[in-house]
Amino acid sequence: MEQYLELGKVNNTHGLKGEVKFEMWCDGIEYVKQLKTVFLDKNGTKPLTLVSARPQKNIAILKFAEIPSINEAEELKGKVIYCNRDDVPIDDGAYYLADIIGCYVVDIDTEEEYGKVVDVQNYGSCDIYDIESWGKHTLIPAIPDVIKEIDIEYQVIRIKPMKGLFDED
Repeated sequence: MEQYLELGKVNNTHGLKGEVKFEMWCDGIEYVKQLKTVFLDKNGTKPLTLVSARPQKNIAILKFAEIPSINEAEELKGKVIYCNRDDVPIDDGAYYLADIIGCYVVDIDTEEEYGKVVDVQNYGSCDIYDIESWGKHTLIPAIPDVIKEIDIEYQVIRIKPMKGLFDED
C-alpha cells in the first residue's frame, strides 16, 4: 500500500497572496480541511503547511504557509498534491481507491479469477473498476449487486458477476 496518496491537482493561482485553485480527487473539502501538512511528491519529502482550505464551486482554494505570493504559487500550477494516509483516519471497513488498484477479482461462488483491477473510473453514478486479464479489459460497476466483498489486506475483491459480464462471445 502506498503511504502517500494523491489528493488532487493545482490548476491555477487565485489572487495575489499565494492562494491556488485546487481540483480535489478526494471526498471533498472536509477531507482536505483535516490536513495540516500536504506534500509535493509521492515520497513525502517536500512538505507544505496547509493554512486554509475553502470551497469554491467544484474546486477548493488552498493557502500554504510557504507560498506567500502569486510568484511562488505560479510554480505549483499543474502539480499533484499528496497526503499521508496516516494523517486522516478513515472508518473501519473503508478504503482508499488507490488500494483497490492491484486487487484480484474473483467470483464469490466459484473462486474463478477474472483478473486484476488496473484502474478506477467514475462517470457520476458509481465507481467503475477496470479489470484486466491477459490484455483484455472488462469494466464492472462497483455496486452492491456486483461487489460482495473487498479485502484490502489480502488484495482480493469478491464479486457476483452480472449475466453476460465475463461470458465469452
